Amino acid sequence: MRELETSLQQFAEFLLRTRLAKPNTAPYLVRWVRHFLARPATDIPLADRVEQFCESLEREGRFVDWQIRQANQALRIYFLNFLKRPDWNQSVAAPTGGGAALPDPLAVLELVRTRLRTRHYSCRTEQTYIDWVRRFFEYLSTRQGQSLPSVSVDDVRDFLTHLAVQRHVSASSQNQAYSALLFMCREVLQLDITGLTPTVRARRGPRLPVVLSVPETADLLGAMSGSARLMAGLIYGGGLRVSECCELRIKDIDFEQGLIFVRSGKGDKDRATLLPEASREDLRVHLQKVAVLHALDRRASLAGVWLPDALERKYPNAGKELGWFWVFPSHVLSTDPRAGIVRRHHISDSVIQKAVKAAVLQAGIHKPASVHTLRHSFATHLLLGGVDIRQIQEYLGHANVETTMVYTHVVRDLRTPARSPLDLLQERQR
Repeated sequence: MRELETSLQQFAEFLLRTRLAKPNTAPYLVRWVRHFLARPATDIPLADRVEQFCESLEREGRFVDWQIRQANQALRIYFLNFLKRPDWNQSVAAPTGGGAALPDPLAVLELVRTRLRTRHYSCRTEQTYIDWVRRFFEYLSTRQGQSLPSVSVDDVRDFLTHLAVQRHVSASSQNQAYSALLFMCREVLQLDITGLTPTVRARRGPRLPVVLSVPETADLLGAMSGSARLMAGLIYGGGLRVSECCELRIKDIDFEQGLIFVRSGKGDKDRATLLPEASREDLRVHLQKVAVLHALDRRASLAGVWLPDALERKYPNAGKELGWFWVFPSHVLSTDPRAGIVRRHHISDSVIQKAVKAAVLQAGIHKPASVHTLRHSFATHLLLGGVDIRQIQEYLGHANVETTMVYTHVVRDLRTPARSPLDLLQERQR
């Protein structure tokens, strides 16, 4: 019994270390494995035992379909990936159809992660792509008759169809999954994907951004306080993305020129944008507090903050300098997911997102406003003030002016509307 619990504990650590399951899902996978191992073993092949186990769960009537699929997934990960049992597929025929054989999906996940880092994809993109690839393998493992892990173009097409038809995901989510699987097929599996693009990429119609009026923006900012209020002011005053605001470093604030320098923004591009005068004094006071926190970290001999590319190796002490410290540091320490070092990271974007959501409710704003709405409002209000569209494009960091042109449609709606002909008719009749 003790050996079983030790094995299950190691399995739980394996799930978290390899990210084959989300942290909140891992305990349930461990519980399904424990439930399976508690049953008496038989002489039939292991894959057939798992199939019988899932059928028994279905006959009991206490579990819904997704729970049975989760149990099947837990056992496959436990025996195939964790224990690497060679007898899993003894009674199963090899797949046909020209797919790429994948004896170990975990190895594919690691290859995808390696290729993403080689191409300098962002950490967030890496996490998103890995998550979609993991979901894809979960889908393959639960398909009827898909006992051996293999991938073909038809499998990719079926998975994207499943997302659209059964899961009802949005067009943007479907295209995101498509991009992740396309990267896996091209860079890892070397699959021929000719003809896949026009059939599975979702079409998304034009959308107008949600924009607050000037009084609504004032009400929103007035309902906030502290660091969240300062962050919201910088996002609205400089047109920052939420990640760009969280990742600001002290050296990127230029009080004399009134500029904020965004480093390695979306598309790995640098740009300069406006530092609002209304936020400068509050920002100076905030940075004094940040300097105190930085001094405490240095006295505690903590590792320096994360540095991009190879700067940490080239300049070993740069991460300990105040200039490289975060403008909005986290109040707690965390482990760097790539380096495995305990250090201070920047504040999570969820902090400002939750603060803005609460402020929207408090201000009585009924629009579906979010943090990104402040960036939209920045561009729209500049257009209303007569600022050139090309200059706004540079502030926002758009590669094409066509992307910025969407705000011209919003401005047209915010300007004084035309008089309805019915109103004019009633005026004449008076």
